[in-house]
Amino acid sequence: MIIGIGIDLVECGRFLDWSAFKKQRIFTKNELEYADTDNANAEKHLANFWAAREAFLKALGTGFGEDISFSDVSVIHNDAGRPELLIVGGAKAALKELVGDEARTFLSLSDQDDYCAAMVVIEK
Repeated sequence: MIIGIGIDLVECGRFLDWSAFKKQRIFTKNELEYADTDNANAEKHLANFWAAREAFLKALGTGFGEDISFSDVSVIHNDAGRPELLIVGGAKAALKELVGDEARTFLSLSDQDDYCAAMVVIEK
């Protein structure tokens, strides 16, 4: 059963001017390292990672706040290279409250020219 669907669209250029400090506050070490492996498209990767967080929170029906921080939701890649969500902390607690232990999330990322998009489906 589908519990929630979220989508987000981000202009990639907004990440060009972010300081290293701000990026380190928002993104995980793993995400920053992944983006650095492809310097020509680093901002696109970061934009996709940001869009994934936003799409997840929309699917969940919440936002960032006291209980959910930026680092509670991140993007990892499985052995085949497919992006997946890593959900910890307050985000994991909110997901468990909504769905219980049976939650599954699905993530799709896309980019075209100056825009990146993410879609998340939460399933029980």
